[in-house]
Amino acid sequence: IAQLDPIQLKDEGNKHFQTGDIDKAIECYTSAIKVCKDKKVLAVIHRNRSACHGLIMTLSVSLIAIDVDAADIKALYRRCQALEKLGKLDMAFKDVQRCATLEPKNKTFLETLRRLGADIQAKLKTTFSTDSRVQNMFEILLDDEMEKDKREKAANNLIVLSREDAGAERIFQNNGVQLLLNMIETGKPEMILAAVRTLSGMCTGHKARAMAIIHMVGIDKICSIMAVDNEEIALATCNLFQCINDSLTGGDNREYGKEEALVLDASKDLKAILLSLLEMVASKKVSGHGRDQALNLLSKNVPRKDKKERDNSRALFTIDNGLKKILKVCGQVPELPDQLPLTDNTQLIASVLLNKIYDDLKCDPERTNFREICDEYVKAKIDPNNMDKTIHAINAISGLLQGPFDVGNALVGHQGIMEMMVALCGSEREVDQMVAVEALIHSSSKMSRASFIITNGVSLLKDIYKKTKNERIKIRALVGLCKLGSAGGDDYSLRQFAEGSTEKLAKQCRKWLCNPQIDTKTRNWAIEGLAYLTNDADVKDDFVEDEPAMKAMFELAKSKDKTVLYSVACTLVNCTNCYEKKEIIPELVQLAKFSKQHVPEQHPKDKKDFIERRVKRLLKAGVTSALAVMVKADNAILTDQTKELLSRVFLALSEDPKDRGIIVAQGGGKALIPLALEGTEAGKVKASHALAKIASISNPEIAFPGERVYEVVRPLVNLLQTDRDGMQNYEALRSLTNLSGFSEKLRVKIVKEHALPEIENYMFEEHDQIRQAATECMCNLVSCKEVQERYLEDGNDKLKLMVLLCGEEDEDLQRAAAGGLAMLTAAQKKLCTKMTKVTTQWLEILQRLCLSTDPRIQHRGLVVVYNMLSSDDSELVKKLIESEMLEILSVIGKAEDNPKRQDPIDVARTCLVKAMELGLIKPFSSPS
Repeated sequence: IAQLDPIQLKDEGNKHFQTGDIDKAIECYTSAIKVCKDKKVLAVIHRNRSACHGLIMTLSVSLIAIDVDAADIKALYRRCQALEKLGKLDMAFKDVQRCATLEPKNKTFLETLRRLGADIQAKLKTTFSTDSRVQNMFEILLDDEMEKDKREKAANNLIVLSREDAGAERIFQNNGVQLLLNMIETGKPEMILAAVRTLSGMCTGHKARAMAIIHMVGIDKICSIMAVDNEEIALATCNLFQCINDSLTGGDNREYGKEEALVLDASKDLKAILLSLLEMVASKKVSGHGRDQALNLLSKNVPRKDKKERDNSRALFTIDNGLKKILKVCGQVPELPDQLPLTDNTQLIASVLLNKIYDDLKCDPERTNFREICDEYVKAKIDPNNMDKTIHAINAISGLLQGPFDVGNALVGHQGIMEMMVALCGSEREVDQMVAVEALIHSSSKMSRASFIITNGVSLLKDIYKKTKNERIKIRALVGLCKLGSAGGDDYSLRQFAEGSTEKLAKQCRKWLCNPQIDTKTRNWAIEGLAYLTNDADVKDDFVEDEPAMKAMFELAKSKDKTVLYSVACTLVNCTNCYEKKEIIPELVQLAKFSKQHVPEQHPKDKKDFIERRVKRLLKAGVTSALAVMVKADNAILTDQTKELLSRVFLALSEDPKDRGIIVAQGGGKALIPLALEGTEAGKVKASHALAKIASISNPEIAFPGERVYEVVRPLVNLLQTDRDGMQNYEALRSLTNLSGFSEKLRVKIVKEHALPEIENYMFEEHDQIRQAATECMCNLVSCKEVQERYLEDGNDKLKLMVLLCGEEDEDLQRAAAGGLAMLTAAQKKLCTKMTKVTTQWLEILQRLCLSTDPRIQHRGLVVVYNMLSSDDSELVKKLIESEMLEILSVIGKAEDNPKRQDPIDVARTCLVKAMELGLIKPFSSPS
């Protein structure tokens, strides 16, 4: 307070007086009196403080009088006046009301009573101006005759208001929930969306309000909104459920007191929500979009977030109450009548959910229970007299094979299942053939199973492929053959089919892929085939030469049907050879050959030059824009495994610096950020490395527009960890150097992410390039106050290291260290003195810098000299001038102007002028 001027203190005192905080008001006025020099202002402040003391005196005297005689009417009225001046209108109103009761004919009392009543009403109106705004918004929204743009504006305002706690409370208190229900009842999509989004805002981070809204709106009602056939509404309602769940499970940090456990027990509500979502999964009344979102919510909230948590009761409850319902979704055959409404993605989301639940189980008895329920469900459906039920069972197995593979695989191995699949392949009904072939394809995902099918199923699939006239079945049979043909992976010596067969299969897949007349789902199967066949290097090369096929695949990857993402990612990983490869040790290869063990062979077209050529072709065809769209897919479809594949592809694409501009131009920089923050550990590291490659040479404003650039820092800092390889450390340091040279805000962000200890650590690194990159990065960061403070601290060798690095032979390293030293000594004069104490070699190193043949190093050295001359340490300045430094400055300063060396010449001259100003040298004068 003492630092403020008297006018500010007076105004602050006035504010406290108006709000009734007399003690604070007196404190402000007293402080103002101490610093005020203006007599007129001083008189006003004294008057104001006297008024405060007067009020306190009036209240004290009145209280004593009322204590002695509760009916002392004058004391009551004086207290009423004092309370009114303090702004406590409700208390003043009670006192004057009592006065008017004791003397009903007293006009003064009656007039005061009327006036205070009006003031209280006006104050309430002002206080609840938000309420009137809220009412106004609802009136506009519920008025059918109101203009559309006004209604849209009111809806947006309501949503924004609900995201602030005070605004959400005002909506809630003003009958807002009922009015939002009225908006929903209109049945208009835009009104439903606005209402649902407003409810989401009101439920966010407030447990009590979220619970109240659940009971006022009803879980069934929210489910019925999510069930409508409108993707946007289903997604908004899914978000509402998520906000409710987050608030009820720990998203609210408020203190509710002792009654919290009793009043805010959310377990029943959470259980009711879970049961309602499971009911939605298998209900015919629910749209495909609603079913997708119900499955998404289960996928996000049923499995444990962290496997270290012991409680997996949500998964066990879901298995007991909903596993058969999820299997019912997997078993749907859209070609049959009376099926559940589905989207293209529903069955894959259901498979992913099954996999997540199975992974969440902790022990064998729990897994056995899961398998037994699946077994029971499939057995109950298989009926030789009812083919519709049977293919439903086979499709459910396909769903399990795409989710918890081991469970599906065990079912396929049961007596009669494989025979049933083979029998269905020979059925006259095309739908039976299609379901059976798909199941065969999914069941051959493991080498052991594939070898069983190679002996039993290849002839069957070939037979179907040749005989069927239905393109949809033909393509599925072909994919089955593709999968079996690629069972050896990229091992050239383990080809399953005859030379040229895989190329023929791939050619047919590309043909179907490019045919827009064929339905999307069938074309997706063509990509599935290529995902297997591109293990063969000949197929990869043919595919990247076929630009229409590549573009057709990218367009399908951008479509709403996201079931194709994994196949596209696998195809791209194969084409760019960025899959995990075991290091081949020559000695072990020789040993394996000697012992007649199998040795993997590399295809000639899997060598580096072929891979680089394929990468260029993919970039030219627009692979980056397809990847950018794929990354935005919902997490239920875009699994961590798929994210890792996409990260690998991005890293392979960004290998050549010349290609990074294309990646940035097509949105690759932005797309990499979510991949670097979420997913498998390997995936995050690969994405971070790709980010580092891009950030090291790109303009951050273009590569990561807006606030996204600040999200890039954390993944880059994570690459500095010592368990990362040297190239990742080096690229991360280079990218941080580029970012830190861009803005102060970015430098502060890098410091906040705890990058400094890691960067300092790499300044000690033996590897020259890493040490240089770390020093360059530090050079850019030293303009930060926090970094300078670290160099000012005693008990560390940070400054010593910076000085010694200036004496290194490597000119690039010398230049970076000298730049850092020049900036530090310019910002903190104390460092000029400290620099001379950390090492006895400081003067020799400084002279070397000033005598460097590189003008940039020389310039930095001379700036350090100037900073020392400008410091407040006279002893240091004297020592510097008495050394050979004066002669060095004189030689450089007297040199003729030279555009190539002008910067050091100018600084040397400035140093000499400074020395003259300090009286340490005299200007040279010629004899008369």
